[in-house]
Amino acid sequence: MMKIVLITVLLFVGAFSNFAQELSCQVSVIAPTLQGTSANEEIKAALKASVFEFMNETKWTSDNFKPEERIECNILINISKVVSANVYEGSIQVSSSRPVFNSDYKTRLLNQRDKNIRFKYMRNTSFVYRPNAISEGITDVLAYYANIIIGLDYDSFSLKGGQPYFLKAQQIVSNYSNNQDDKGWSAKFLNNRFHLVNNLLQETYEPLRICYYDYHMKGMDILYDKKDEGVLNMLAAVKLIEEVYKIRPGSFNIQAFFSAKSDELINIYVKAPSTIRMQAFNLFSKLDPGHITQYNKIKNGKK
Repeated sequence: MMKIVLITVLLFVGAFSNFAQELSCQVSVIAPTLQGTSANEEIKAALKASVFEFMNETKWTSDNFKPEERIECNILINISKVVSANVYEGSIQVSSSRPVFNSDYKTRLLNQRDKNIRFKYMRNTSFVYRPNAISEGITDVLAYYANIIIGLDYDSFSLKGGQPYFLKAQQIVSNYSNNQDDKGWSAKFLNNRFHLVNNLLQETYEPLRICYYDYHMKGMDILYDKKDEGVLNMLAAVKLIEEVYKIRPGSFNIQAFFSAKSDELINIYVKAPSTIRMQAFNLFSKLDPGHITQYNKIKNGKK
């Protein structure tokens, strides 16, 4: 009888171990402006370990992920200033990607630099996330981006599939509604966490949400079998962003899309037939004038 119970337990554990948390997150912490003292090096190493544990071991959804299905992402924390004992200022760079069907290629979904983080951190402190209240230190910034990463990933596989996770990110923002002077969370500052998720949930930005789905499922994921059709579908998907551009030219979320996709678009459309190249160049340079020099490669058909 004891053997039967033990076998049952081992089978259960084995089955459970086939599933994992949602994120496979690589973490780096740098502090180029600070002195390279042993104390500073220890803080960087400890913070890196704490962030790695929090991002990779927190269960962010109710879905089951196999280890190979985890969403690949990267976090780079740049500490630029020690404000006081255990209080730091700096920036955080967040990127994520998802696999393309029938390919070993990973397409980038997010490439965001958040310039305004200020947090308290004591060495070897674990992060405790409280969804409906302000959490200590950098916890809320990390939880916010975890939900943005998952939301964009889900949006790329099902139409507006990321909605529950954008709502979770918005809840984190709303916890800071009384902190009107916080440049990262407050609505009165431009191009920050508030606006990124608030825009994603506005009806005005629905064409951009549809673009994420069409671009990946009807474009990237069929390139292997139907390259010409995929290239045209991707161009049609990006053209949807024009509807947002007409109302909100230069929108933060349009910038965020092209920050993730500009290099990829160049690599794909520089090889396209001349008529499609010109359509692509005209569209991309209109919606994303900040990268017009790079888009000239598409126009000229040369990398």
